[in-house]
Amino acid sequence: MGCGNNHNDFRNDSCVCEVVRAIKDIQDNAVENECAECSSCFTEPLGSLVSPTRREPVDTRVFVLSDNEGNPFHAFFNGENNACVSIFFRVEDVFDNCCATLRVLIPGRRESGNFVPVNLINNGKVDLSRVCQVDRFRASNDCITVDLKCFCAVQCIADVNLGICN
Repeated sequence: MGCGNNHNDFRNDSCVCEVVRAIKDIQDNAVENECAECSSCFTEPLGSLVSPTRREPVDTRVFVLSDNEGNPFHAFFNGENNACVSIFFRVEDVFDNCCATLRVLIPGRRESGNFVPVNLINNGKVDLSRVCQVDRFRASNDCITVDLKCFCAVQCIADVNLGICN
């Protein structure tokens, strides 16, 4: 389950763990600054993944975790408009031996100026074509605790303002 590594070897943190820790630190130290030329999950400060014309403050780096076969990890949130599964997360805490508490983010799209949740599930599985419809996120009240050593990849999607700290 741990990308071909010995899952019982806890001497070194996984790269996914280090990236999620970095995202947490960047979120915690969010300040306004100009965007960097090249972006990755390590790009600082928070807000550097968004368009340089965007002026509003950001408090979250949205990311996706994947297993060793490239499948996105998913979790459930208290459903709305037939949507109740997400692959998008915000890190809330990293603790112990590479465990993390992740807030499940509600995937959505803008429709007539409103946020409309996107149902990512089709026939019981995450439909990657539906993921492409997502261009907005909203915080849910649902969190999940995960062992970050169980994932092989992390991809940062966007820096957004979810009003978490307001």
